[in-house]
Amino acid sequence: MPETAHLIGLLLGTEEDWPRAFETLLGRLGPIRDASGTTHRITSERITIEPFDLRDKPRYDLVVDRLAWWYYVPREWLKKVALMDDVYLLNSPFTFQAMEKHAAYCAMLRLGIKVPETVLIPHKNPPDNSRFEYMAAKYNQPFDLGAIAENIGYPLFMKPYDGGQWVGVSRIKNRDELIRAYDESGQRLMHLQESIEGFDVFARSLSIGAETMVMNFRPDLPMHDRYAVSHDFLSPETGDEVLTISRLINAFFRWEFNSCETLVRGTEAHPIDYANASPDIALTSLHYYWPWAISALLKWCVFCSVTGRRSRGVDLDTRRYFEIGDRTDLSYEEKLAHYRRLADEYFEVDRYQDFCDSRLSHLDEILLEWVASADFDALLVETVRSTYPAHEHERFTGHFRGLVGQWLRERGTTPQFAGNV
Repeated sequence: MPETAHLIGLLLGTEEDWPRAFETLLGRLGPIRDASGTTHRITSERITIEPFDLRDKPRYDLVVDRLAWWYYVPREWLKKVALMDDVYLLNSPFTFQAMEKHAAYCAMLRLGIKVPETVLIPHKNPPDNSRFEYMAAKYNQPFDLGAIAENIGYPLFMKPYDGGQWVGVSRIKNRDELIRAYDESGQRLMHLQESIEGFDVFARSLSIGAETMVMNFRPDLPMHDRYAVSHDFLSPETGDEVLTISRLINAFFRWEFNSCETLVRGTEAHPIDYANASPDIALTSLHYYWPWAISALLKWCVFCSVTGRRSRGVDLDTRRYFEIGDRTDLSYEEKLAHYRRLADEYFEVDRYQDFCDSRLSHLDEILLEWVASADFDALLVETVRSTYPAHEHERFTGHFRGLVGQWLRERGTTPQFAGNV
């Protein structure tokens, strides 16, 4: 029988927990035989940073990128291997500009998604450019910041148009706070955005390929407590709407490893932040949901490699979505249904599920066995020790053992570290 080898590249920053898990589980997965009888042997390798010739041929079939959103050398390498060599990328660097939030807001507004009222305002302090003073005197129009805020309504948020991790975000209740926040914004471009007051749920959706986990997120709590372990916090209809919005955004921009944030008030779902080039999948953040994330990432990488799925990160084909969004004869619900079909088509949801059922059915058992093992517990302890100060090691080791242990026990498995919880 013919055999094919595939190499997955991991482009990493400071992370160690999930890469170790990915490498361990991939090593235990073994070869995959496709419907034609071809055996596929899949391995992974951590990518190093070095000079590269634009005519070099990469050895990778697929690259999981966790670095290029801020480090330009690997970003340009990713562009090269995508344009010249058809390497499959999670995520595409060609839509990083949209990862700056602003373009994503614009696209989703056109598609009829319920983005809160949002206004972009010029930076408080001018950029470092000798031409700015002349240009500004000739073309910049004066504006009334207070009037813009009054039109949106207090309270509101001032947030960087390209921000992340809540850096530079201010909740503003009055004009004095508005002026102070604007003065402190410096050279950063900012959005003023309506605050969705009285929301019932803050949902964060982590999407990896064709899978999405919608989680109850509590942003005011410390990171280790922000993801509540709750399964029925949204009605089935609202849960499906949040999932559809997440999948729509990812399919539209060709993001295959992304997190989205949505505020749910009553039956209304308002996405407020849905562009993350390197979403958080740390064990110390996701805890209970972490095994799912590693499994979904591994399954999607194997699926793309074995089936030869071609990357479409350069060919966005946004017109198909705009043709739906621009129609006036469709209701919001009808548009969502059309978007869901396009998104599921892009992610090949049915084909992916069939592949997982027929070729990767043993992965769930492998995952359970490993997460219950002393090997996993050693990784958990090492992660805690590298994340928290020494006097908190015992507390957080017990905390995360308890949450992961809950995940295991719900699946009928007893963790080897159960006696230490």
